[in-house]
Amino acid sequence: MKKLNLLLCVFTAGLYFSQTISGTILSKDENHPIAYAKIGVDKENVGVITDENGNFSIDLSNTNTSGKIKVEVAGYEPFTETISDFIKQNSQKIYLKGKVKNIQEVKLKPKKLVDKNWGVNTKTKTVMYSVNPAFKKEDFLGETALEFKASRRSKIKTINLNIASTTADRPVVMRYTIYNEKNGFPNESILDEEITVELTKDKIIDQTFSLDVNDKNIWVQGKFFVGIQFLKEFEGRLNISAALFRTGYIRKFYSDWKKMTIAAPAINIDVKLDKNAKDEEKQEEFNDQALAYDFGDVSKYIEESNKEIYGKNDRVGKFLNLKDADLYYEVYGEGEPLFLLHGNSGSIKDFYQQIPELSKQYQVIVMDTRSQGKSTDKTKKDFNYKIFADDVKALASHLNLKKINIAGWSDGGNTGLEFALKYPESLNQLITIGANAFPEGVDKDLTENFMIKYKVSQLENKPESFNQGRLLKLMLKEPKITDKQLNKIQNKVLVIAGEKDVITQEHTQFLAKQMPNSELKIYKDATHMIPFENAEQLNQDILDFMKK
Repeated sequence: MKKLNLLLCVFTAGLYFSQTISGTILSKDENHPIAYAKIGVDKENVGVITDENGNFSIDLSNTNTSGKIKVEVAGYEPFTETISDFIKQNSQKIYLKGKVKNIQEVKLKPKKLVDKNWGVNTKTKTVMYSVNPAFKKEDFLGETALEFKASRRSKIKTINLNIASTTADRPVVMRYTIYNEKNGFPNESILDEEITVELTKDKIIDQTFSLDVNDKNIWVQGKFFVGIQFLKEFEGRLNISAALFRTGYIRKFYSDWKKMTIAAPAINIDVKLDKNAKDEEKQEEFNDQALAYDFGDVSKYIEESNKEIYGKNDRVGKFLNLKDADLYYEVYGEGEPLFLLHGNSGSIKDFYQQIPELSKQYQVIVMDTRSQGKSTDKTKKDFNYKIFADDVKALASHLNLKKINIAGWSDGGNTGLEFALKYPESLNQLITIGANAFPEGVDKDLTENFMIKYKVSQLENKPESFNQGRLLKLMLKEPKITDKQLNKIQNKVLVIAGEKDVITQEHTQFLAKQMPNSELKIYKDATHMIPFENAEQLNQDILDFMKK
């Protein structure tokens, strides 16, 4: 009898942990199947897309039965039901009720309509948002959106997507959604019907896939978002041009939207702006080409770094609580201490290729600079690299380290220079990667990019823009290290930069020349992204230099 009870328990557990539910989503009014509908768990990254016949099969094995199943389709009332109720039937038919359209007549004077184009217009083939179904299915079914602002009531005529390249073996099925805004994020769809399209190579003209939506009667005002989602798997890859330093938004199925600050996909829209309408907010307009700066395609490195434990390792991660900041840090390995300092708006994870190699021979200390990564800043004052150098010294003292080595990338290198000036007795050796002594050492186009971005952050006047503005202002105004100060640095310094770095080669040579005990190494054909793109060579150079 005991054996029978045990078998029953095992059988019951098997049923509980293999809850795969199949069914069909249909229109209640017409009894027609609804193709490409999203069905998933609310607030979670669990869901599927129905096929052309409205059929679905969803695995709910690892979900909390108190959660809710959610179905949203433009033009229909949303469907929700608890998972526990949903799994009671193995075969489901979900009927969606059509929304009542409230179409108001819009009377406009033709002479008062003005054509505008808003969004990201770059057609770069080096900075890209890559869509690759084979890479990670759950990410492929995610959604990406770009924020827009309409100061006056406007009608969307065309949605444009700039395509860098495609190798898809079949038409790429995708959906556009227009969302209103809530608390700075995409909220609810404002569409009366789904906008589902098939993208093929022949529809891409001059690197742009344009969709005429003039007949959809889509009117917008204030903040709104245009989202894109890919609905069917395909063999190959679709590369969408992207603009660095533009904020995009991303979510995995029905999970919460998150900001994606490193780059945004090249979505732009043609609109008819109603000059008769009330102007909700006046703001300066900027050229999106000027907002984009070509650092090369680093998307694969970002994806890889996100998969690693560095920067989110609960086992070793700790905070140093200062009066005006909380500094997050992680320590790996044993031996002589080596601090790795990341660049502006970066974090610990940027060194995902350096930490495992360098920690085999050294005690590697990685920290998120204040206001970046997991570190916070409690002040409202402008940043400078002296403050960051003080933070490094505070952490070194906290760890009872009398003398440290520093390898700093970009802003991290600038911090290293300031540390060498202020705390020479606490520094052994310094490695700078793409550092500069003053702002004029940076490529002029990039400086212009920073200036435009800074002006945008000032105009937006939002809490999240405040911190971004401080980091941009830092690069525009700092550092302010003179040649005489560089002459005083007696520590051994390895100055590294790329042949195609955003730090001019003349400036990098100037740095090395002014420090009496420095070595210079220029990486052939390399950019500013050396820790990403030239990781193996960089790791070896750091190890060789440290042993001298």
